[in-house]
Amino acid sequence: MINLRKLDLNLLVTLDVLLAEHNVTRAAQRLNFSQPSVSVHLAKLRDIFGDPLLLPGPRGMQPTARAEALREPLREALESLERAVAPARPFIPAESSHTWRLAASDSSESSILLPAMAALRAAAPAMRLAVLDLQPSRMARQAEQGEIDLAFHTSEDSPPGLRRRTLFAERYVLAGRAGHPRLKRRPTLAQFCKLEHVIVSPDGGGFHAVTDDVLADAGLTRKVVLSVPHFLFMMSVLASTDLVAMLPSRLVRNTTVLQVVEPPVDVPGYEMAMLWHERSHRDPAHQWLRETIAASV
Repeated sequence: MINLRKLDLNLLVTLDVLLAEHNVTRAAQRLNFSQPSVSVHLAKLRDIFGDPLLLPGPRGMQPTARAEALREPLREALESLERAVAPARPFIPAESSHTWRLAASDSSESSILLPAMAALRAAAPAMRLAVLDLQPSRMARQAEQGEIDLAFHTSEDSPPGLRRRTLFAERYVLAGRAGHPRLKRRPTLAQFCKLEHVIVSPDGGGFHAVTDDVLADAGLTRKVVLSVPHFLFMMSVLASTDLVAMLPSRLVRNTTVLQVVEPPVDVPGYEMAMLWHERSHRDPAHQWLRETIAASV
């Protein structure tokens, strides 16, 4: 068996040209080598394969049966190698039928993916998007294994092993149904604490959030009466009840069914980031996807 680690790729290129030309002189011209150099290559090839490969004949050199058997597999292998090492083709969105897998929470779906959808569809109509439920504990592994192409998560809680681009800084506002009698103006802190609140608890069933931490530092508490897993359900609840909620401002910036006011408590906001693995960082298609989404939020 031939040891590929010791096989000079240039020898195989020479053999490919010799099998096409059947002539050392013409092969040397095509390869931009001297004729003696091609003859040296041929001698090495004969030694490697244990076969003459090309024999003198009345119309140039004639390939042996072994050489004929090598012709097509060698040509295919070299063409595959040429494609593998060729410079990446420019990405043309209009010609792409790629399927992208994006991991997002329901709030990221509304504040990031929905605004980007029109631009993505217009530029790449044959492209497909699969939006997966964000699983923060698995995000890094999913990206490493190619199960997701992008994830959207808070910068503060992003895994250190992923590439990151901050998309925007978010702040919290107080929201309730349109015409809510307690939200005609900004409530006082005491009024805020007496309102009945709903919170999103991604882990399920929790009744404590960052707002409660801020209130606790001031020796205060509020009435959290409902815990839900998703913002979409929360907003439906707000629109049809007198419950209120502290919400990321981008989720309610275009709503007409909710009343939005500044809260009387200063709750720290957060940065929302787009995350991806190093393996995709320089891919032209992936770069286009990232830039298109970033430009849309």
